[in-house]
Amino acid sequence: MKVLLTGGSGFIAAHVVERLLSRGYEIVTTVRSPAKGSFITSKYPSARISIAIVEDISQPSSFDDVIKKHSPLDAVIHTASPFHYNVQDNEKDLLNPAIMGTTSVLRALKQYGGDSVKRVVITSSFAAMTNPANPPDVYNEDAWNPMTWEDAVTTKNPQVAYRGSKKFAETAAWDFIEKEQPLPFTLTVLNPPFVFGPILHELKSLDSINTSNKRALNIIQGKKHEGPIGSSLYVDVRDLAEAHVRAVEPKYAAAQGKRIFMTAGPFTDLYVAERIREKFPSIRERITDDLLQNLGEKSAPMKFEVDNSRSKEVLGMEYRSTEETITDTVQSLLDHAKAKPKVQTLAATSRTTTRDQDHQKYRQDQSTANGQSHKEALLVSILLPFIVPWRARKFRVVPVEWATTDHHTGLWNEFRVFQWM
Repeated sequence: MKVLLTGGSGFIAAHVVERLLSRGYEIVTTVRSPAKGSFITSKYPSARISIAIVEDISQPSSFDDVIKKHSPLDAVIHTASPFHYNVQDNEKDLLNPAIMGTTSVLRALKQYGGDSVKRVVITSSFAAMTNPANPPDVYNEDAWNPMTWEDAVTTKNPQVAYRGSKKFAETAAWDFIEKEQPLPFTLTVLNPPFVFGPILHELKSLDSINTSNKRALNIIQGKKHEGPIGSSLYVDVRDLAEAHVRAVEPKYAAAQGKRIFMTAGPFTDLYVAERIREKFPSIRERITDDLLQNLGEKSAPMKFEVDNSRSKEVLGMEYRSTEETITDTVQSLLDHAKAKPKVQTLAATSRTTTRDQDHQKYRQDQSTANGQSHKEALLVSILLPFIVPWRARKFRVVPVEWATTDHHTGLWNEFRVFQWM
């Protein structure tokens, strides 16, 4: 089987790649840059993987050349989503790109894919289902986010706008399938909530970790929550990846034309903290009694039930336990942090702005003028705070960045040095 996987450098897609290769399938995957593609091919040097560069999937013809070049294909797994640094206009910057990012691949398949592609799987989200203000008694595939287009366009809350974009992107996909018949392929949509699990994709910094794993990272770092947390739903990324692959396989033909709610069930941040304290003695002191009390007070019981029976019936899913998922997630975060010191240090020392360069030149000029070497000036900057009375000190920020390991967590942190003058 030859499968087109979009967004191959992403957190979920990296696990999909592993599952596809374990079956012996051939992969064509899209990424935004050659560098992202090189990471994948270097990780699997002997695998049948082709890389296609698609810089912006929100363009109407973004997948045309990929489909033309790599056809015939047997299936498509669409995990890619538009990437934006800044949203100034909800409709222009978020809603329309999300819709186009979904329909562009469907349109390209119809126009240039021939009759070979039989199954298409799209990664949607629980955001397209959720109704926080008035949740149903039971969340299942019949649940839809009630947000209107006007609500999504006018809201000032970026999280609300994001949920709207996921809803309208998914509805656009179903509308396309309905209106563009006859089509040679069927559609399956998977709707996951929070996605936890080990990191397989390239991650240059923990600052860019996926939103779900960021929750676990915050707890590892002992961070308290300011606002209410609420109970949440989750799925293990390995189970989600398996579902994507099964959905394109003939054995699981019952998934065709289905919307499938992918969740293992509920979790709370308090549970995550308790498991860290239990399973990871080296960072146990980070999970203080105050933190546990904070997470416990701000967690709230779910006001709804969850029905994931369709995923079990049509895809044969057997979900990992919450304990296994959280334990493996935390271990992966710690392992990843410990493996990154050289990369992190390099990243820190290479980020020099023009203003930083000016500061560096000024400091070097001052050292030369005083007949001091650079090392001597640095030594003075370290010793001076202990010599000069506090009230007499003046200081400025020197653009020297260091990378250090937090001995409690093994997580790398970067900071600037204050030079006392």
